[in-house]
Amino acid sequence: MEYDIKDINLAADGALRSEWAEREMPVLRTIRERFEREKPLKGIRMAGCLHITAETSNLAKTLKAGGAEVTMCASNPLSTQDDIAAHLVAEGIPVFAIKGEDNETYYKHMAAAVDTAPQVTMDDGADVVAMLHSEKTHLLEGVIGGMEETTTGVIRLKALHGEGKLRYPIVAVNDSDTKHMFDNRYGTGQSTLDGIIRATNILITGKTVVTIGYGWCGRGFAARAKGMGAHTVVCEVDPVRALEAVMDGHQVMSMNEAAKVGNIFLTVTGGMHGVDRHHFEAMKDGAIVANSGHFDVEINVEALEEMSEAKRRVRPFVDEYTLEDGKKVFLLAEGRLVNLGAAEGHPPSVMDMSFANQALAGEYIATNHQNLEPGVYTIPHELDSEIARLKLDAMGMTFDTLTPEQDKYLNSWESGT
Repeated sequence: MEYDIKDINLAADGALRSEWAEREMPVLRTIRERFEREKPLKGIRMAGCLHITAETSNLAKTLKAGGAEVTMCASNPLSTQDDIAAHLVAEGIPVFAIKGEDNETYYKHMAAAVDTAPQVTMDDGADVVAMLHSEKTHLLEGVIGGMEETTTGVIRLKALHGEGKLRYPIVAVNDSDTKHMFDNRYGTGQSTLDGIIRATNILITGKTVVTIGYGWCGRGFAARAKGMGAHTVVCEVDPVRALEAVMDGHQVMSMNEAAKVGNIFLTVTGGMHGVDRHHFEAMKDGAIVANSGHFDVEINVEALEEMSEAKRRVRPFVDEYTLEDGKKVFLLAEGRLVNLGAAEGHPPSVMDMSFANQALAGEYIATNHQNLEPGVYTIPHELDSEIARLKLDAMGMTFDTLTPEQDKYLNSWESGT
């Protein structure tokens, strides 16, 4: 069912948190002011499957200000902030999401959002796209385009397109420089450490922290763990990224080796079973395992369940597994996104750029969908640059521009000494 405001105070709390986040989102606020004047999304039905957080609320309200009919559902069962959901409903934006919902309810809520027959989809993991291309194919005819927020979703979409099955154009918001270079690196880096510390209250200094995957998210997390005094280890399957990790000051080893020495393990691979059965067997007593990749398959939780004699919840978002030899392994946030399950997700200042990309991508789809074939697109470079310019302006920073002579020199094949 749609989120029900039974507690007016809950919606009021959400309004205050949404307002607080907006203070750190000047780029999105600038876009909203223009959207209110121009209404570029007037009458377009949009369904967003995103994390229902204070930051997301400002995206939803920006899209509504642009004239869109917006419906939201959660992209993770643990990431919904109930006060924000209540606030959005009070603002006239239907939300189908409850924090801690089981899988059945999660997909029921997603189906309810899809049943609004959206013309534009917004995804964080490509679940809505997958549902439209499997269970809800009768609704595909009315979809003109979509946007995808995260690395995992882009991987799925490119695979779908590679098989010739993707039915409409989708802008890979994650591939924008002002998204992945900032949101993934700085946002995930900080919010993941925040989630681990909130869940466990452990001291990071002196611990051996193992980062499994060295994409933008892994870079950000490992750097911040190192900055807090951890001994940092990186596990990678890409030799170039592994070499980069070495040059960044981290120790690089295989996960088989790292499993024996780590105190804290974090998966950010975008794949499955970065931590597997034999890794649990090799871990030290008291090892802490968490995930900040989109899906909960990055850790083989099913194997951990099978090889454990006992399990108990020792703190909110901390499950203690006792293995047959008496060793204990602690799993955070059920193997789901620890930064959203045990904390509040990314700070609003980085989501400002990510959601500016979402808003402008939505406008781009609405304006250009007739000229776009089904496929995965990157937001035009000029829009990416404009977001960066607006962010610098909001921060009070100035930057240089080329003189006509410099521009001519850089773009001429005749340039010389």
